[in-house]
Amino acid sequence: MSPEVAHFAPLIVITPLLAAMAWNDLKNLMISNKLVLIMLAAFVFSAPVFLSFHESVYRAIFGVGVFFVGFLGFTLRLWGGGDVKAIAALSLFVPSYSLLLFFYTFTLSMTVGMLFVITSRSIIGFPECRWLALRPKASYPMGVSIAMSGVLLPLVAMGFG
Repeated sequence: MSPEVAHFAPLIVITPLLAAMAWNDLKNLMISNKLVLIMLAAFVFSAPVFLSFHESVYRAIFGVGVFFVGFLGFTLRLWGGGDVKAIAALSLFVPSYSLLLFFYTFTLSMTVGMLFVITSRSIIGFPECRWLALRPKASYPMGVSIAMSGVLLPLVAMGFG
């Protein structure tokens, strides 16, 4: 296995969790703590297999930093608590050499996610919609963009995107 693939292997492994996160956030406007805890466990168990000790430490430092910045945003009511925990957990899976690419991928995911939600609301959104994120005045489900950025990052970084 090439080093680049090994660095992204833990992220690729959690793709089903990311899909569940996006689905749950669209449906319920909530990111499950269980999903975030499973992501953390997946990192703890996969890091020794795929990553060097130094890479694991870099990712942990980045994850803690993301959590504290997110917590500040949470206290200012810019983000929800689930969003903060999810992006901090996802950041553990981002290779240290691809942080800038992750920011670009996340920005693209935010744009595409917002366009998707706005379009979906205009087509199928109504006040009684079962999918809470598609109701006309609902908040934006950040789990969609968080998940999308996690799925796109390895594709773009390894040249498949």
